[in-house]
Amino acid sequence: MATQELASKANTPQTAENTGGGRQNAPGATTLTGRTGADEPAATRGRTSIADVVVVKIAGMATREIPGVYDMGGGLSRAIGAVRDRVPGGRSNVGRGVKVEVGERQTAIDLDVVVEYGVPITDVAHDVRENVIAAVERITGLEVVEVNVAINDVHLPEDDNADNGSARVE
Repeated sequence: MATQELASKANTPQTAENTGGGRQNAPGATTLTGRTGADEPAATRGRTSIADVVVVKIAGMATREIPGVYDMGGGLSRAIGAVRDRVPGGRSNVGRGVKVEVGERQTAIDLDVVVEYGVPITDVAHDVRENVIAAVERITGLEVVEVNVAINDVHLPEDDNADNGSARVE
C-alpha cells in the first residue's frame, strides 16, 4: 500500500517548514494546507486535518452498503465484534476490517471482507472499490490511489442455522 507520496510522508518529520505553519500535526492525521493572509478568501485561510480514523469509518460504511457484503474483518475480529454487538450498550465497530495509509493528499485502503454465498466475488469487489473511492474522495477530498479487497470468508446459509443454539447431540 505504498505510493511515493505516502512513503515520503512517513519518512519526513512534520515540521513548521513542511506543514506550512508553526504547529505539528497530530499522529495519524493528514493536513490539507490552505493559504494565509488577509488578502486570501476566507474559505482558504488555514489548514484542515483529517485523521486516519475518519477515512477508516468512511471506507467501512461505504463497504457495508454494497449488496453481497455480509461482514468485515478476519475471523478473530469478527468473533470479538459479535460478542460486542450482543452486549447491552455495545456498538458495532464500523472500522473493523479496514486499514488505511493516509498521506497529505492521497490515501490507500485495505479491506477484509466476508461475502454472501452465491454472489459473484469479482462483482462485489468491483462495487466495493467504486463505492469506497467515491465516498472517500467526495467526503475528504483525498485522492484514493488504491483499494485492496481481500475476501477472507464466505457466509453460508447453514451458518445462520448453526447460530440458533440447537445442539447436535442430545
